[in-house]
Amino acid sequence: MRLLLAEDNKELALNLKEILEENYYSVDVVYNGIDAMDWAICTEYDGIILDVVMPGMSGLEVVRLLRKKNSNVPMLFLTGKGETRDRVLGLNAGADDYLSKPFATEELLARIRAMTRRKKEFLSDLLELEGVTLDRKSFELTYQNKTMGLRNKEYQIMELLMRNPKQYISADRLIDRIWGYDTESETNVVWVNISSLRKRLLHLKAPLQIKSIRGIGYRIEPAGNIF
Repeated sequence: MRLLLAEDNKELALNLKEILEENYYSVDVVYNGIDAMDWAICTEYDGIILDVVMPGMSGLEVVRLLRKKNSNVPMLFLTGKGETRDRVLGLNAGADDYLSKPFATEELLARIRAMTRRKKEFLSDLLELEGVTLDRKSFELTYQNKTMGLRNKEYQIMELLMRNPKQYISADRLIDRIWGYDTESETNVVWVNISSLRKRLLHLKAPLQIKSIRGIGYRIEPAGNIF
């Protein structure tokens, strides 16, 4: 999953980015409200985390404007203001949740998982396809009595494929969603991770395969399926 983090305290922002990436999120960081607005409009995110008080534009203004543009991306305010009135203002502006500083890392991760489940479609912590499950908490792939942990990028690719089982996802989209559009990584990193995932599915004897069409992309489907 890809998140946007808008926090003007650069030290805190970088610490949070490290924590989130350790928990298999892709994270873009901005340090003011204007950049937060620009990035949120131009990029597809699974969730946005914002400070309330930021240079250029407040987090409240960012949320209000995005909701006026009919954005349904889940949004969480992360701020030092913990008064009831402040929480009410944030929620009325269109935020999904409000977490006051200081906070426990475990609570932040739990709230992010909760808010990203409240999208158009309910997204369980366990994604399932053809009896194969992907655990969004432990980052493990399971089939029958076999379980295998996935590395960061492997997990993010598998999650995106399992959330969109009927769609081909291009290598460029995978790069943008997982590595970020400003990355210097090339599409061969996608192939390397796809190759690794195919080996893991074979090791689990899972009834799934990752099909690819040159110039179109990748999708996950039942093994032996012909389209």
